[in-house]
Amino acid sequence: MTAESLPNYSVRDLNAAIGTLLERGFAPRFLVEASVSKPQIKKGHLWLTLTDGNASITAVAWASKLQQLTYRPAEGDGVTVVGKLNFWATRASLAVQVIDLRPSLSTVLRQFEIVKALLLKEGIIDESKRKALPKYPEVVAILTSVPSSALADMLRTAKERWPLTQLLIIPIPVQGGVAKQIQSVLRSLANQHDELGIAAIVLARGGGSREDLMVFDDEDLCRDLASFPIPVVTGLGHEDDQTVADLVADHRAATPTAAMVALLPSRESAQNVLMQRRHRLKDHCNWLIRKERERLVDRGKALEYQQPLKQIELQRIHLSQKHQLLQALSPELWLMRGFAIVKNKQGKTLRSVGDVSRLDNLTIQLSDGQINASAEEINQQRPST
Repeated sequence: MTAESLPNYSVRDLNAAIGTLLERGFAPRFLVEASVSKPQIKKGHLWLTLTDGNASITAVAWASKLQQLTYRPAEGDGVTVVGKLNFWATRASLAVQVIDLRPSLSTVLRQFEIVKALLLKEGIIDESKRKALPKYPEVVAILTSVPSSALADMLRTAKERWPLTQLLIIPIPVQGGVAKQIQSVLRSLANQHDELGIAAIVLARGGGSREDLMVFDDEDLCRDLASFPIPVVTGLGHEDDQTVADLVADHRAATPTAAMVALLPSRESAQNVLMQRRHRLKDHCNWLIRKERERLVDRGKALEYQQPLKQIELQRIHLSQKHQLLQALSPELWLMRGFAIVKNKQGKTLRSVGDVSRLDNLTIQLSDGQINASAEEINQQRPST
């Protein structure tokens, strides 16, 4: 092949041809899983190197795109980049232009473990410090994105379970670098919760990936949640997702809907309890009425017994019985039966022959009179052995 047969390019044309080749032969958008190296801001743009340990490539997020990103990577962070090739023909340089940038799952989990270990060491994550949930909360604050399907589910569940509770909806961002904004809302509520009558708060976010929940692993945000003056209930993501916010909360629910179930009483259960109490109260009232009726009957009988005419009748019967007893024991009755009363001249009734001497004058009292006599002979009967 001679030199005359080879394509002839100027540098500009060569670079343009390379650019055209890349545009035609490469996907307009693609995903890159990589680690970040040397992230830095230059003239408002974020420049970084993406590497997998074997190769590397430059990437850039232009200032206009950077303002839209909710995540800023640090040295060594794993990331998932949505990008496209950016080729500068004037100098034949190539970079990945960042369209979207998110932390990889490994980065999220590493951040989770770092913050978790720190708060465990400081005693902030402690089961014994968890506050009890209110039994019948009058006002509950819900912190979540508005509008959202998670909020709709929570409102429906609250209405079905316990419509007496007033729900205070407080919109917050729930994804990206929004920890400071959530903290600002929390601190405002901490100062006003008593005035507003708020009994508990629910921090909720529905759906999404574990990477989307990274904001709830923020150390400062979790410290504010741990020190919040009223109970905090979290319902973040899916059942299998766990954040540091879940660990410091007073109660962790698997989903936003489950958070409302945990916090609000069941109307049906409360109705059943009230019916049971109503039956017990009715039984107790019936028992009290029955006992009072019995007491009044006994009291009536006692009052009837205490009536003056009844008492006079009872006294008359009592006196009659005593009179009959006295009559039965009277000396006259014994004399009429043939007994006699013997007295000495001093009028003393004699009970034994030992009280009489020979020739003593005696008086013998009979039922119809008395006999004066003299003791001519005294025969004392010897006691039998």
